[in-house]
Amino acid sequence: MALVHFRRIERRRTARVALCVDLIVHGETGTNGAFKAEARTLSVSRHGGLMVLEPEVASGQLLRLVHTGTGQKADCIVVSAKLLRDGKRNVAFEFTSADVNFWKMWFPAAGAKPARRAVQASFAPLSATKMAN
Repeated sequence: MALVHFRRIERRRTARVALCVDLIVHGETGTNGAFKAEARTLSVSRHGGLMVLEPEVASGQLLRLVHTGTGQKADCIVVSAKLLRDGKRNVAFEFTSADVNFWKMWFPAAGAKPARRAVQASFAPLSATKMAN
């Protein structure tokens, strides 16, 4: 587990990435029936993400996402929905299938340390006598 703060242990399965992706969200509300809305992600991970969405949704609700750039579809479950001041909601969601690579990105495993590259000199060092000439 990676440390986020000296008192808090990172519990996410994969790292979050700040990425804005336009989505079309299909779902159902208890009062209005079916809805289709545009949304935009704030951050994503291998297993889900956080988006700004206008229609009211509840934790545990099933949604279908359509990636406007690729046309790919994926089902997800709402993990939390927090109302913002402008009437929209920050909706955290998790994909129902772990096999989907909806974002077309590679995410490191939880707790993985960043790869370090050895710095190689691309030139031979010059001696002080050659520099003076």
